[in-house]
Amino acid sequence: MSDQGFHGFLTVQGRGTVALPPALRARYQLDTPGAQVELTERADGVLELRPVVPVPASEAWFWEDRWQAGERHVDELVAAGQVTVFAGPDEFMDDLDATAPTK
Repeated sequence: MSDQGFHGFLTVQGRGTVALPPALRARYQLDTPGAQVELTERADGVLELRPVVPVPASEAWFWEDRWQAGERHVDELVAAGQVTVFAGPDEFMDDLDATAPTK
């Protein structure tokens, strides 16, 4: 394998199917039924295949832009040391109760 990875020729079979080499399928987790790749046709005539990791519908919210922005913000707060560490759940709940607005 070169520094650029795999280079070879694939044969287009009936109905337009192309079989990826086993080592590539394993490397990119494409060796399970239903695995998907994204196909992009570039203006210069190059066809690009990219492995796609499926996200279960029940977890799609985590990958939405708004949620990811919040994750990045929290990472920044943690990196800046703007966190409170509690000894356990009781200490956490006491702090939460102390900061809760009163009715």
